[in-house]
Amino acid sequence: MKIIFLGTGTSQGIPVIACDCEVCNSIDYRDKRNRTSVFIEIEGKHFVIDTGPDFRTQMLRERIQRLDAVIITHGHKDHVGGLDDIRSFNFKQKMDMPLYARQEVIDQLKQEFAYCFAEKKYPGVPQVVTNPISLSPFKIKDVTITPIEVMHYKLPVLGYRIGDFTYITDANFISEEEKEKIKGSKVLVLNALQKEDHISHFTLDQAVALAQEIGAEQTYLTHLSHNMGKHRDVEKELPEGIQIAHDGLIVEL
Repeated sequence: MKIIFLGTGTSQGIPVIACDCEVCNSIDYRDKRNRTSVFIEIEGKHFVIDTGPDFRTQMLRERIQRLDAVIITHGHKDHVGGLDDIRSFNFKQKMDMPLYARQEVIDQLKQEFAYCFAEKKYPGVPQVVTNPISLSPFKIKDVTITPIEVMHYKLPVLGYRIGDFTYITDANFISEEEKEKIKGSKVLVLNALQKEDHISHFTLDQAVALAQEIGAEQTYLTHLSHNMGKHRDVEKELPEGIQIAHDGLIVEL
């Protein structure tokens, strides 16, 4: 399995153009964070989890040539705002794009991207085939994917486990029952927005504590706001087996 971190940032706390903070002024490429998303290649299949506003830039940057399905965690705009740009894969692959999400998220997308679902579509609009999912495992081209329900304040969000890889973003609570689905993962991805308390995201300390509880061989932290600080500085604070992810990071399992 090959995993590419397309984006590790967030709209939460994005500064204005005139921001003069150390992260925004950093020349370290690891501090340049697009909205959070991940690309997965497994058994010759190619999936992306979330299509945020930076989706097109991410696909071009990583030179991704094929996409077999889109999997959505939840309906917030920083995770679905780039859905329109799947049209390039429609054109290249001559196929409608399978999209997997909870029914309430699909209903939201049908409103926000109504032209994609219209009875009489304008030529060239994105072509999507929706596949409602629940908390039960499902398959995409013989690859089994297990949804994991987490809470983003009061909003249920789905994380996903694929083999030995578990991906969770936008969470500040995971029940004991759902944690059981995560245990045994070799690679775990968790959100860690900032060091200070937040109403709907794990802080750095909370994410580290959960990572140690789960006990994956390697944990990567994602969905980082500029308030987290510079990559180089935060890495020094982390225990062995836990590190900050960055855009373009490739992990192989």
